[in-house]
Amino acid sequence: MKKPLHNPHSPDVFADAATGFFTFNGNMRITFESIRSDYSQSPIEVDRVVIGRLVMPIGAAEEMAKSILSQIERSKAEPAAEPNATMQ
Repeated sequence: MKKPLHNPHSPDVFADAATGFFTFNGNMRITFESIRSDYSQSPIEVDRVVIGRLVMPIGAAEEMAKSILSQIERSKAEPAAEPNATMQ
């Protein structure tokens, strides 16, 4: 498989939580949410807003889950990285 092409214009997406997971037709579907504030009201209202969904084959989702857990374990075992360091 070819190496992915670098795209400096691809967006970063921040989510406060992965709200829901379900499988359908061999794909894992993950819903992400973010906390948003409505400053037009007093007191300020805070809402949980769906910001996107990721759909991927179950095998790819399993590999992603393993990679995420592996990265978490490595980051716990290593000293704190400098802010501009890249960890892979």
